[in-house]
Amino acid sequence: MAIRLLGFLAKQSLRRPVSCANKAASKSSDVPKGFLAVYVGETEKKRFVVPVSYLNQASFQDLLSKAEEEFGFDHPMGGLTIPCAEDTFLDVTSSLSRL
Repeated sequence: MAIRLLGFLAKQSLRRPVSCANKAASKSSDVPKGFLAVYVGETEKKRFVVPVSYLNQASFQDLLSKAEEEFGFDHPMGGLTIPCAEDTFLDVTSSLSRL
């Protein structure tokens, strides 16, 4: 599922108009290789950069499933949006960083 989602996001970025692509390129330059930017929050979205290795972890895949249920593959922020409380996301990612 996560690979399918990343493939879709890559295809979407190729379909953006040139003006949007320039804005996306400036934001993507602050995401190091091997990391992924995600937007987290139920009402106000906050941007986090996480290692792509998290995509293989069951607890992170649960968060991705919630995103798929709520948004499908049409994410309102243009990037991967995870609809959970920021505290929940931080709990999951902090437990993954200890592995």
